[in-house]
Amino acid sequence: MKMKMVLLLVLVWMSAASAAKLGVVQTEGGQVEGKSHWTGLLRSVDVFKGVPFADVPGKWEKPKPHPGWSGVLKATEYRERCLQVTLLQTKTQGSEDCLYLNIFVPQGLTLSTNLPVMVYLFGGAFLLGASNDLAILGDSLYDGKEMADRGGVIVVTVNYRVGTMGFLSTGDSRLPGNYGLWDQHAAISWVRRNIRAFGGNPDNITIFGQSAGAASVSFQMLSPYSKGLFRRAITQGGVALSPWALQRNPMGLTKKVARSVGCWRTDEDEMIACLKMSDPVGLTMAGKINVLLLLGKGVVMDLLELAPVIDGDFIPDEPSQLFHNAAQFDYLAGVNSMDGHLFAGVDVPSINQKNATSVDQVRGLLARLTKEKGAAAIDSSYSVYTSNWGLAPEQDLVKKTVADIETDFLFLVPTQIALQLHANNSSGAGTYSYLFNMKTRIPGLPSWVEAEHSEDLQYLFGKPFSTPLVYFPRHRDLSGYMIAYWTNFARTGDPNRGDSRVPVTWPPFTKYHRPYVAINHQMTKYSVNYDLRSEYVSYWSRTYSSLPTVRTVEEEEKEV
Repeated sequence: MKMKMVLLLVLVWMSAASAAKLGVVQTEGGQVEGKSHWTGLLRSVDVFKGVPFADVPGKWEKPKPHPGWSGVLKATEYRERCLQVTLLQTKTQGSEDCLYLNIFVPQGLTLSTNLPVMVYLFGGAFLLGASNDLAILGDSLYDGKEMADRGGVIVVTVNYRVGTMGFLSTGDSRLPGNYGLWDQHAAISWVRRNIRAFGGNPDNITIFGQSAGAASVSFQMLSPYSKGLFRRAITQGGVALSPWALQRNPMGLTKKVARSVGCWRTDEDEMIACLKMSDPVGLTMAGKINVLLLLGKGVVMDLLELAPVIDGDFIPDEPSQLFHNAAQFDYLAGVNSMDGHLFAGVDVPSINQKNATSVDQVRGLLARLTKEKGAAAIDSSYSVYTSNWGLAPEQDLVKKTVADIETDFLFLVPTQIALQLHANNSSGAGTYSYLFNMKTRIPGLPSWVEAEHSEDLQYLFGKPFSTPLVYFPRHRDLSGYMIAYWTNFARTGDPNRGDSRVPVTWPPFTKYHRPYVAINHQMTKYSVNYDLRSEYVSYWSRTYSSLPTVRTVEEEEKEV
C-alpha cells in the first residue's frame, strides 16, 4: 500500500513537472506571463488573464491600438468588465478601461503549436456581461480550461463595451453606434495577429457566442470588415435576424437617454454635444431597463433597446441582405428548446404559477408581439399555435404553447432563417443546425420546462467536470458530447471530424435538405431529425411577414 502511494506521488510530481508551459510570451504590445494549471497526467492549461487588445476607448469612439508596455505584464488576474448596470439595474459596475481578453492554451508533453482557436463573445442583451461572468459555483462561467484541455483548442474570451457606452446611436455619422461590435472586431483582429506566439493557428479561428453574443457573432459574419479574419462561426440562441438584435429607431432612444441625463435640447447637435460631456456613469444608468413599463402592456423584448444599428459601415444594410459576406465561413447554429421561457414567464407570469393561463392571455401575448401587423396577425398566429389543442386543452399544453411562441419568435425562427440564408449563399462552407433540449436543472420550474435560455453554457464550458459534486454522470456525458462537437467543428469545419469521438453523425444542413441534431445526454441515431418546427418557421417567415404593416398610434402622433 505504501509503495503504491509513493508511486502515485512520483507520477503526480512527474506530470506536474513534465507538462510543457509557455512562460513569457511576446505580443505586439509587450511581454505577457500567465499561469500554468495542471489538468491531468502530463497535461496542463496555460491561462493568460487580462491581456489588453486595445487602448482605453474614447467615449463613443472606435477602439484604438494599445500603446504597449515595458517589462513583463503579469497576466494572472481578470480585468474589470466594461462599465454597465448591475443585474438588478440599481447601480453601475465596471470601468471604461476594459478592453482585455483572456487566453486558455492546452499543453501536453511538448509545447502546443498550430492549434485551432475559439474566440467567445458573451451574452447579456447588449446591456451587461463580461468575459469572466460568474458561475453559480466555482470559477468564471466562461472559464476556458475544460474546453481547451478536452478539445485541444485555444479558447479566448473577450470583453466589449455594452449598454449606452457600447451601443448608443443617432442613426447617422454624429454618433454612428456599434462601438461594442468594433471592440469585438478589434479583439478578433488582435487574436489573428498574435495567437501564433501562444501556439495557435491564425488561419483557423472560430468565433462563437450565446444570446446577444450569438447575435454579435452573426453581425461579425455579415460585416464586410470580417473578410479573411476568421474561418468559422457558431451562434447559440441568437442571430442578427432576431427581432431584439437591431435598434431601428436609434435617435428616439438617444433622445430618451438625453432627457434622463438633463441633455434634452430641440437642437440635436447641442443635445449630442451635451451627451458627449456627460458623466459615463449617469449615461450608463440612463440605459437601464424599466421593468415597470411592462405591466401587461408590452413584452420584455420591447425593453431591450440598446442594440446594434444599420450604420452603413460595419452593418451596411439589412442583415438578411448581407449573407453573401458570410458565404466563406463554416456555420453551426441552434437554440435551446425553451430559449423563450424566461421571457414568456415575465410576459405571462401564470405559466409558472398554479393558476390557469387563459385563452385571453395567449391572444394578448400574440397581440403584443405582432402589433406591427395589427388584428389579422393575432387571428392567424393564434390559429397556428392552437391547432393541436383540441376542445379542452390541458393547462400544461397551454402554458408550454406560450413558451413555444416566444422561443419561436425571438430565437428559433430567426436562427432557422439564418441557417437557410447561409446554406443558400454558401460557397463550399458547411452549415449545421441543432436543438439543445436537455431538461432544465433550474429548481422550482414546472415539469414541462426543457432547456432554459443559456442553460447550454454550463455543459459547453465543462462545469460538470470542474464542479462535479453538483452534477450527475448524465451531465458529464452531455458536456463531453458538446465539447467534442464544438471543438471538432473548430478544427475541421465538420462537427463529426476531429480529435474527439462523437455519439451521433451530424448531417449538414443544405439548400434543400434541413436536418438538425437534438443535443441531450441520450444521443442515438434517432437524435437526427428534419425540418425543425417547419410549420411555425413557415408561418413567421412567409405568412406573417407578408401581412401589411399597420401604422401605430405613436407613429401617427409623431407626424402630427
